[in-house]
Amino acid sequence: MTEANATARLHVIVEGHVQGVGFRYFVEDVASSYGLLGWVRNRWDGSVEVVAEGPRNFLEQLLASLYRGPRAADVRGVAPEWLPPTGEFKTFSIRTSAS
Repeated sequence: MTEANATARLHVIVEGHVQGVGFRYFVEDVASSYGLLGWVRNRWDGSVEVVAEGPRNFLEQLLASLYRGPRAADVRGVAPEWLPPTGEFKTFSIRTSAS
């Protein structure tokens, strides 16, 4: 298995005008199109949090999409963190907001 295809975990906080603009649905659509597993949720501070696992090259594509977001979004900051995968996810889902 090449490094690009190696399974990885990506944790990202996206800041800006990213709530109320379909951002979570955008992330779910992109992640699902790459076959990634994990979740996305709104956070109390107005940011969006994403955790995804899958082939590193597809996670990098997801990350590139997070910098753009959906048309109505205004992304001001993206903070990615690469971690070892846990294999805990079966799907990619939208979670309820973090308090």
